[in-house]
Amino acid sequence: MSNKLHYSMSLAKPDVKGFSSKQKIAVGIGIIGLFILILALFNVELNTSGWVLTIALGLIALGTIVFSNSLYLNTSKGIKNDGIWFKSISSRGMIGWATGIVLTLFYIVLYFYPHFLGLGKDGAANTGLVALFDPLSQLLSGRPASQWFVYGSLYTLAILVFGYKFILKYRHNRYEQIRTVSVMFFQLAFAFLIPEFMYVMNSDLPYYDLKSIWPLNYYLFDAWSIKSFLSAGTIGLILLIFGVVTIFIITPILTYKFGKRWYCSWVCGCGGLAETAGDSFRQLSSKKLSSWKLERWLIHAVLVFSVVMTIAMIYSFLGNNPDSYWLTRSLFIKLSIGFLSLIFLLFMLFKRKEFGKDAKYASIGYALVISLVLIMHFTGTTDQIFYIKSSSLRSVYGLYIGSIFSGVIGTGFYPIFGNRVWCRFGCPMAAILGLQQRLLSKFRITTNGGQCISCGNCSTYCEMGIDVRAYAQKGENIVRSSCVGCGICSAVCPRGVLKLENDSMKGRINPNEILLGNDVNLMDLVNQK
Repeated sequence: MSNKLHYSMSLAKPDVKGFSSKQKIAVGIGIIGLFILILALFNVELNTSGWVLTIALGLIALGTIVFSNSLYLNTSKGIKNDGIWFKSISSRGMIGWATGIVLTLFYIVLYFYPHFLGLGKDGAANTGLVALFDPLSQLLSGRPASQWFVYGSLYTLAILVFGYKFILKYRHNRYEQIRTVSVMFFQLAFAFLIPEFMYVMNSDLPYYDLKSIWPLNYYLFDAWSIKSFLSAGTIGLILLIFGVVTIFIITPILTYKFGKRWYCSWVCGCGGLAETAGDSFRQLSSKKLSSWKLERWLIHAVLVFSVVMTIAMIYSFLGNNPDSYWLTRSLFIKLSIGFLSLIFLLFMLFKRKEFGKDAKYASIGYALVISLVLIMHFTGTTDQIFYIKSSSLRSVYGLYIGSIFSGVIGTGFYPIFGNRVWCRFGCPMAAILGLQQRLLSKFRITTNGGQCISCGNCSTYCEMGIDVRAYAQKGENIVRSSCVGCGICSAVCPRGVLKLENDSMKGRINPNEILLGNDVNLMDLVNQK
């Protein structure tokens, strides 16, 4: 352990510790690996036999690991909070803005101009960065790389190496270590390796990330996806059935037992990248009331859009002749409206109290969805929905939700708006799980208000913008739709005030229980908990 003392006594602006010699070397190693990728990006001729890519990715991983070891293993366990608001990259400084711009530009090129990355057009051979990944793609699936394979490889590498850094940083907390290993495993196995192996088994199968669930997997019910699954034989049919069962059975059961954290913090690739590579930016999430209001309207608007677009996608490739196929457009619309109405009525009958004032907005959302579905049905033609070509309408959903929001904004804006921009404001999966968590889950974060010293660490590091301290000061359970159960609020609390629990549904939401010393029923209330 270093014996070097830090003499600054400033309370207003303490000096930010610079990099040690070992950390500078580690950064240099990582930059060399990144520089090799940049050379490939600019079509500098490199040996594409595989060893250049191995060296580049190996240097990036090695640099990150050495830097993390030097940063955390020379100090005692626990969160130090030392200078995070005075570092340019983690406080919206020049480096932070530059990083955000570079990430945003990369996503724009990835989604809309992949030929700039070297993707071959019309069957032509790959060049540049994509060609550099050809050997790895050939090794895993026997086909040339695509821009998505390049992205998936870099995405997985980021989660693995920054996951290692995250584990070292939070090595005092077993929960954080286990869930980080979980997201690393699911990304490596289910999102990266298994889809490649599935292609080897059956090349007719569409790319399918087994952990990506509708509506996050927005293309599951598209025409080309359905046809690909059905044409792939038994395994394709099994995967399609698995996708439907996951939506309506597996997901509600797991959310009831564990809250949305089982997916958002333990499985999801978007959440995995946010928690690992985006950890340095979690404090940048806005805690303002205006942000919370925008979040509620925006994420539920995306959910409404997702539901309507999914119904429209399925509707677009159905016919009107029952002799050709039993599920006609008319029957599908009736079944969709009936299913949505049943869910809405069940919630209103049995969970009206939990909805509170939000019942009015839930009714508006339900009425809007039903109205749009009916308009779609009565105005739809053979190739048009909402007076728009079916093919164009389907691409709109993927463009604005799957590309611009989740990719360009959701990840590119990490250094500006925090690491959970997509999860907080745009993910329809998070919206559905959030409703289930608030109304039907046993999960909550309990608080011990008597121990709270109002340091504010919990609120500062909440990536979902929740003012956790306000709950802790009142000793009130935290039951929020947006909470992903990452547990960082508990990990950074110096007094052990916060605890993640799965208990009975009774007494979860207690906003009106204020304990007063002269309350004659005080002991009765305490004994009920």
